[in-house]
Amino acid sequence: MEHTMFSGLIGLIIFVLDVWAIAQIINSGAERNQKIIWVLVVAFLPVIGLIAWYFAGPKGAAG
Repeated sequence: MEHTMFSGLIGLIIFVLDVWAIAQIINSGAERNQKIIWVLVVAFLPVIGLIAWYFAGPKGAAG
């Protein structure tokens, strides 16, 4: 029981972080093509994509 609850909690945390990262990517000042690529990377490779985006992805607000 505890293992299932812990796994679910980890999955939820990863999901929330991925949604947050995608929102940050969309609101960044990067070019449209870069945004699309980063959103796809984070969506299809949730943990690895999140880590890669954190270190190499677009930062900052648009405008």
